[in-house]
Amino acid sequence: MKNRKYSESFIRKFFLKPAALLGLFSCCHFQISAQQTPMYSQYMFNMLNINPAYAGNRAVNNITALYRDQWIGFEGRPLTAVFSWDRRQPESNVGYGLQLYDDRLGIESTTGLQGFYSYRIPFHQNVLTFGLSLGLLNFKAAYTETTIIDAGDPAFAQNESVWLPTAGFGLLFAGENWYGGFSIPALLKTKSFYNDKERTALTAGANYHYFLTGGYIFKASDGIKLKPSLLFKAVSGAPLQVDINLNSWWNDMVGLGISYRTGEAVVGLVEFQVNPHIRLGYAYDYTISTLNQYNQGSHELMLRYEFELDKVVQIFSPRYY
Repeated sequence: MKNRKYSESFIRKFFLKPAALLGLFSCCHFQISAQQTPMYSQYMFNMLNINPAYAGNRAVNNITALYRDQWIGFEGRPLTAVFSWDRRQPESNVGYGLQLYDDRLGIESTTGLQGFYSYRIPFHQNVLTFGLSLGLLNFKAAYTETTIIDAGDPAFAQNESVWLPTAGFGLLFAGENWYGGFSIPALLKTKSFYNDKERTALTAGANYHYFLTGGYIFKASDGIKLKPSLLFKAVSGAPLQVDINLNSWWNDMVGLGISYRTGEAVVGLVEFQVNPHIRLGYAYDYTISTLNQYNQGSHELMLRYEFELDKVVQIFSPRYY
């Protein structure tokens, strides 16, 4: 689930249009106050979105595009578009990448660019990777487009647009058929709001989000492989959330999966390895929280293209994470 942090006065004094978003705030105000980072249903196939240490993991030039349309039926619902590139030379222990993203919710929009750096330390057949991310984002809030109770409130007299730095950190420990990772993808404050008392802008949104993830690939038969995985998400002021996933691959060409996000959604996933270079993915989230009366679920599309596969000597788990 994707949530944002609003100042107390921001929620108290205005309504987002349309009025249906009141239901959103009333149902998930607790989570909105605590979590700010976007979440993706297909993160297990390209973990660069949640862990900087993933940069260069596949030892090829890798381009991934992802688009998420969340909570169908809301006007002003969350929309997220991400375009990323990462690579590592097969004989090198250094990976790097870039990511451009655009994230929108109601009157808010966040557009940013991040750079990634990773360094691998081999241990026999396993590898420990450290990753860092640095970037810059533009946060905008169209306060003048809101309908407010107090027409003279100076907090909504003008729109907000600020440039802020971003930084993240991650670890990834992986073998041929398994992986485990820990990350804090957002270390800095990434939003700005008007402070009623001081009549100045203040930055917000720095409650650290801790991600712990792991998965294992089993060979069920000659043509079928199973990949169970878990993602634990923790942030101050909110209950621990867990994604429980089970994906299967058939002849390394078709992937089917299901996920359960505690208290939030059940997700169906399908992946197609069109050819050695191109991979398509789709996920549908069915909301199981009280928000389900306000929306018709969420759609997420992913496209990945990999170059230079013929030059790669060995790639850990090349089709599964």
